[in-house]
Amino acid sequence: MDINYRFYPSLLNVFSRYMSGSNFSAQDLIDSVNRVPTPTTAAQERGTSFEEAVIKGTDEERFNPDILKKVRKLLPRPIVDTQVYCQWQIDDVLFYGYVDLIGTFKAVDLKTTASYQPGRFVHNHQNLYLHALKRKGIKLMEYVITDFSDVYVESYTLTHPIDRQLEEIRQFKAFLEEHRPLITDKKIFVAPGDDASQSTARRRPS
Repeated sequence: MDINYRFYPSLLNVFSRYMSGSNFSAQDLIDSVNRVPTPTTAAQERGTSFEEAVIKGTDEERFNPDILKKVRKLLPRPIVDTQVYCQWQIDDVLFYGYVDLIGTFKAVDLKTTASYQPGRFVHNHQNLYLHALKRKGIKLMEYVITDFSDVYVESYTLTHPIDRQLEEIRQFKAFLEEHRPLITDKKIFVAPGDDASQSTARRRPS
């Protein structure tokens, strides 16, 4: 089947929040599709810095050493690769993105939050990375989460239901077609003759 769309999980998660009726308008969603620049928040910067500290040891002194130690104990050994590109074709959609790191059988994404609730990532579109990485032998997707006072883990396998995510992908296609005249970042659509796989590999989601 030809590929007509390119979707990445953070954008699909925004659409999921929009569909859930949270305080997120259609215009906010269209701005996200169009990659309208927004200032980096302090929380986002701290999250990025924490990932760098855990994986590379960069500026470790910014963070509680006990939290860093707990997180590192939960990472796969050995770490096979970091910032791993993933893609999976779902009907006429190329789903793509980057997972923080993989071991021999599991992928891990590091998350930071101000407040954690169990099951937070049960319907996260990053769970689809599992299917993209299946050919690499990955059988488990883990989110290692910290609120900077404790560390939590959510684990998902290839048998975990993804019906909701797949339905939201179908609904997102309909939303895009309904609002197509307002979409200025046309890279979400695949033009005839485009090599969707190559263009996404070179374009990291924001």
